[in-house]
Amino acid sequence: MTNLPTADAIREAADRIAGSVKKTPVLTNSELDARTGGKIFLKAECLQDTGSFKLRGATNKLKQLTDVERAAGVVAWSTGNHAQGVAAAAHDLEISAKIVMPKDAPQAKLDGTKAYGAEIVLYDRALDDREKIGRRIAQEENRIVVPPYDDPDIICGQGTVGLELAEYALEHESPLDDVLVPASGGGLLAGTSIAIRDTFPGALLFSVEPEGFDDHRRSLGQKNRETNTQLTGSICDALLAPTPGALTWKINGVHIQGGYAVSDDDVLKAISFAHKTLGLRLEPGGAITLAALLNGTHDAKGRTVGLILSGGNVDEQTFNRALSH
Repeated sequence: MTNLPTADAIREAADRIAGSVKKTPVLTNSELDARTGGKIFLKAECLQDTGSFKLRGATNKLKQLTDVERAAGVVAWSTGNHAQGVAAAAHDLEISAKIVMPKDAPQAKLDGTKAYGAEIVLYDRALDDREKIGRRIAQEENRIVVPPYDDPDIICGQGTVGLELAEYALEHESPLDDVLVPASGGGLLAGTSIAIRDTFPGALLFSVEPEGFDDHRRSLGQKNRETNTQLTGSICDALLAPTPGALTWKINGVHIQGGYAVSDDDVLKAISFAHKTLGLRLEPGGAITLAALLNGTHDAKGRTVGLILSGGNVDEQTFNRALSH
């Protein structure tokens, strides 16, 4: 039986990845505070190397491989951010990486993954099972699987995002009331929830997902893992996992107080706001927590709220669409 990640394991992960992964800034903005009536802390993972938080989990996982495992190489499946994280970590550690990616992944993510020297295997998101493809490659080529979320080492690496946010709040004597986290398979959500609740036991954690892909929100309501009826159809390409992970759900089903579903239209508005007001370039999945705040889905009045801005790998077409929206 897999042991559940702990706050101590997340602190160990933070030490392990130090020097290989940035400590990203936590930003504040007076206009955003005035608009929402709260004190808002923005954890800017869009400024991380590779453009997203995924480098954290990948680095934590790969740094623990044995010499024999490193020589065998790794395989992963991803829409793009995990792909780049694994590719970059593998490049730094001189490990061969093969990544299974959807044909409709944003070009910026495909290009970024290739730039780190990884080999890409394309699949059809609507027809193919990416995990089956990845595990077949692992078996045929004896590669080590680096899962996108359902893995203790990945969860602990992603949890360093929450650890850094909690440390910032402590330093500024501003206990967190609420934390909003983008959710796909739930790895970032699980790791962040462990780190936040260890420091602020009374904090409330919320998942944020695209409309039509709100499997965490529905799972929380049904107290059981729910599955989305569709696999494509949102601009939030990073947040389209069909169901919460088995391991991540064991954590999130206990730690998360609620979930939100946000429209693509509100996400585009959030991308525009982030660029024009915050000076940040966000991808749709990275802007979704900000969207839930700006559209009033989450009431921040009188509360200290942490938002995880998980990534900034947006293609030019989507970014320009947001700015002209």
